[in-house]
Amino acid sequence: MFLLPVLGSVHLFDSDETNYAESAREMIVTGDYLTVQIDFEPFSEKPPLFFWLQVVSMKVFGINEFAARFPNVLCGIISLMLLYFFGRKLHGHRFGLLWILSYSAAILPFFFFRSGIIDPWFNLFIFIGIALFIFYLDPEKGHIRLRNLLLSAVFLGLAVLTKGPLAMVIFLLCFVSYLALNHFRISTSVSHVALFILVLALVGGSWFVFQAASGNSGFIREFINYQVKLLSSDSSAHDGFFGYHLVVLLLGVFPASVIAMKSITKKAEDNELQSLFKQWMYILLLVVLIVFSIVNTKLLHYSSLAYFPLTFLAAWVWDKWLDRKLEIGGWQVALIILIALFISGLAIGFPLLTDHYDWLFSKNFSFIDPFIREAIQRNVHWSGTEWLVGLFLMLGVIVASIQILRRDWSGMLILHLVVLLFVFFSVGLFSGRIEGYTQREAIKFYKSLRGQDVYVNTLGFKSYSHLFYFDKQPSDEDDSIERLMTEPLDRDAFFVMKVNDKEMFLERYPELEVLREKDGYVFAVRRAGP
Repeated sequence: MFLLPVLGSVHLFDSDETNYAESAREMIVTGDYLTVQIDFEPFSEKPPLFFWLQVVSMKVFGINEFAARFPNVLCGIISLMLLYFFGRKLHGHRFGLLWILSYSAAILPFFFFRSGIIDPWFNLFIFIGIALFIFYLDPEKGHIRLRNLLLSAVFLGLAVLTKGPLAMVIFLLCFVSYLALNHFRISTSVSHVALFILVLALVGGSWFVFQAASGNSGFIREFINYQVKLLSSDSSAHDGFFGYHLVVLLLGVFPASVIAMKSITKKAEDNELQSLFKQWMYILLLVVLIVFSIVNTKLLHYSSLAYFPLTFLAAWVWDKWLDRKLEIGGWQVALIILIALFISGLAIGFPLLTDHYDWLFSKNFSFIDPFIREAIQRNVHWSGTEWLVGLFLMLGVIVASIQILRRDWSGMLILHLVVLLFVFFSVGLFSGRIEGYTQREAIKFYKSLRGQDVYVNTLGFKSYSHLFYFDKQPSDEDDSIERLMTEPLDRDAFFVMKVNDKEMFLERYPELEVLREKDGYVFAVRRAGP
């Protein structure tokens, strides 16, 4: 009900969504489903599993936005089902439902399940692998322990096939942390360890072994080099302060992030498995936070694996609060209200500010760069009532907070339902308009050239949209920027640049003919001929 509506109504966003959808499209176009490509060249940054899911979806629904995002809708449904399954196994039926509500009402998890990026499946496979490993560690499981261990290895292997060896790095850091906290005591055997490693290697390494056997060992080296570079390099385009992900989780996994704070308590669990699972959730949360706080490149989705342990801890607090074993502190309620006021302020302020951009320019803010200035002035329609969704959040959270302070069970339910409805309606109200401000005019240009015998590329900014929306086909011709700008052309070459770079590129390439300028983009062509 919440994930499917208007799923494909907005163009894919650069660069991750278009990158992955384009790789899946190129698999279909070339018929080569074992080699990940971008612009019909080997793409060594990601393994193929997520692209295979998108390929299946595109075979069913066609090559479009809905098909590119549909695998993550399935991931969202499966994730919530598994949260209920694990929650019920640990604490019973009610806890399973509370975990579902904690997870589904949070802002970023909902948003990512409606996207076309890899991380939801990557995170799900890692979490299942870790959860089953925790069940393996429970000595009371008896004869099914080995089954849990082998399934854990399978899902961790699938995580490696989805995004790479980072899955194993995270698991190993969690496992070593667990061993250290338990004085390096663990109930297992050499044969179990060997089986775990064997299954993990067979599943996670299968595609890499195939590449090596096919003589593509250089491709594997490039893949490994990219993974190392990703964790060590500093990207000025995606840098941030050390506590970036702490803030992301506080605001993006609201209200679970605030409720979970009360889980730091000496309250004892009822049995060993419950204590074990909670300990691992703390470990997983801290490992994700520390690793991606250390990594120089800061991106919103890097800490998304933390959504599982954070919402588990929130559900744990909620469960204990219902049984009057824990109190939600007044400081927590105050923090919930403050965060809700901040988020609702953004929801109210964004449409008002962008629809009255004259005020911004009247203040002569020199830090606003030319492209953003042009973007703000784009012809994006606002009905004038969008701010009501922010008011709904504000009033709903205040009502819920009053009920929570009264220890009325309905308060927590109202809080989560209000946030869930706010996120659902905000996605519908704002995503299309944000796309209108950022990229729509460029995509319309690419689509207008589809089917024509021309070259299409970008100047000055990285993009995959022109490949996907122009529906580029494989060719043996060199269509690099250098050749298109310096050598005679057999057909016209069209380019898109941002207004910031217009003068520089026109000076560097005088043969460029400007077709038009709109919404911060400059559309140009270099005509065919000598």
